[in-house]
Amino acid sequence: MAKHKITALYADENGEIFDAPGIGGMGRIGNDLRLLTPEDLIPLPDTADLMFLPDRQAVGMTKDGEVLSLVGQPVSAILPAGYTRTLMPAFHSDEDASQLPLYGYTAVVVYKDQLHAAAIYTDENHKWDPEHYNTKNLKKLVKQVKKDLPNNPLVDHLANCSLEWHCCTAENIFYRRWECGIPTSPVCNANCFGCISLQPAECCPSPQSRIKFRPTPEQIAEIGVYHLETAPEAIISFGQGCEGEPSLAADNISAGIRIIREKTKKGQININTNAGYTEGIKKIVDAGLDTMRVSIISAIPESYKAYYRGSYELENVKESISYALEHGIYVSLNMLYFPGFNDRVEEVKAWKEFLHELPIQMIQVRNLNIDPDAFIKIMPAQQGEYIGTRNFLAKLHKEFPKLVIGSFSHFTVE
Repeated sequence: MAKHKITALYADENGEIFDAPGIGGMGRIGNDLRLLTPEDLIPLPDTADLMFLPDRQAVGMTKDGEVLSLVGQPVSAILPAGYTRTLMPAFHSDEDASQLPLYGYTAVVVYKDQLHAAAIYTDENHKWDPEHYNTKNLKKLVKQVKKDLPNNPLVDHLANCSLEWHCCTAENIFYRRWECGIPTSPVCNANCFGCISLQPAECCPSPQSRIKFRPTPEQIAEIGVYHLETAPEAIISFGQGCEGEPSLAADNISAGIRIIREKTKKGQININTNAGYTEGIKKIVDAGLDTMRVSIISAIPESYKAYYRGSYELENVKESISYALEHGIYVSLNMLYFPGFNDRVEEVKAWKEFLHELPIQMIQVRNLNIDPDAFIKIMPAQQGEYIGTRNFLAKLHKEFPKLVIGSFSHFTVE
């Protein structure tokens, strides 16, 4: 039986994609390049996108085991939500290569005569299928909500996020369903290297703009009640991609939550947060929060600090999580995932210690949208080997059998 070949891809200057017959497809984990195996691959999801990476050369491996630079740019898959990449594209960077935009670059090759990506399927949730968003009637629905809630600047902001930036949680307020984002904070206590709403001028462009005003408790509550009262499996979430850290708006959020809960007990109130400002988190928890999702990249203080560059420490984050758990809040971690970083031996050890100390209910694994070279450059040097994404998740499953590991927020209250 003929052995199926895993073949490298490359793109020309016009973005047209070609395969490289006889050249094996490779992937990257951390700083290392390696030949891909069938076990690494899944068929490319239908809703994935393909991108080529400028200022870089695609690479593959010859039959003799030589790593060869190809005459073309590397090709990457950008996976839909629910998929976790296991390897990044293999490439050599030009000396003056520009920094890549904020996407989760994934190795993609030809295998069995079709495109395959180096990834695993982590979670299923039909609510985040792209077919449910950016529909032809969205503009009409936006007009209706503006009519229902006149003179609320949050509605105008969410309309722009929906129509300009195609944000799913913004769109859900207009579709009257599921999770609806309510941005509140134009400021942040962190300076994340991969922030999607604020980047320094010399970096790559931010994929969306940050909110520029501070909504009042009444404006927050108006949208909150409107959504929670009528939407199926309704969630309102503070802490969106178009804002800073929501706990810095704790006074307005907590007052808004109290107004909401005076008018309706329906649905779920969530916060997406770095949890570094514990006093703010405490106010929001005490006001009637249901769930909290904490953005985190490492359980090692030095590695955590290198990415978030915040005015707080990892210990503050742990204190916030502890307070939330003590008060019955469903806590999940939004784990920013980078193959060859989170799965380093030293990181795995730290994660186990963290999860034994703080028995959170869920980890949502999210592909870190970042230029791989830029990320490796700012993070502490690797101390031990990496064990690979599948092994990393399997070890967590084994050690913490009750821990849910997926990709999406789960509706947890009636």
